[in-house]
Amino acid sequence: MRTLASIAAVVLSLGLPPLAVAQEEGLRPKLGDIMVAAQWRHIKLWFAGKSKNWELAAYEVDRLRESLETAAVLYTGIPAEDVNNTADPIEAIRGAIDAKDSASFVKGFNALTLACNACHQHIGRGFIVIQTPTASPFSDQDFGPR
Repeated sequence: MRTLASIAAVVLSLGLPPLAVAQEEGLRPKLGDIMVAAQWRHIKLWFAGKSKNWELAAYEVDRLRESLETAAVLYTGIPAEDVNNTADPIEAIRGAIDAKDSASFVKGFNALTLACNACHQHIGRGFIVIQTPTASPFSDQDFGPR
């Protein structure tokens, strides 16, 4: 507990990104944990967009992008090309969200899902297949717009 407090103090006093400090301290999050967080974001993004809650969809797509970038920075074994292949679909989703365009959102979301699966195939994890969610595991969250 004292180590976490020390890390927090260093981060706050130096303005360093928390992941940089965590990596130096050997507390780097496991790739699988980062990817599970990305998967949750993928699910929430879908339901936010489907419900036309564009504010929530914008939040989720930005967090999903951050998760993928974090994975690429912390795990250099992930081919940069595979991570870069998610950039265009994410930008397409962002544009669809800004335009409040449901059809473009679905198209971008499907492209992102394909890019995720292509990366899994390329790195030998083809048994991890992502798809468009059919039911929300977030029964405690209202995805409708406010």
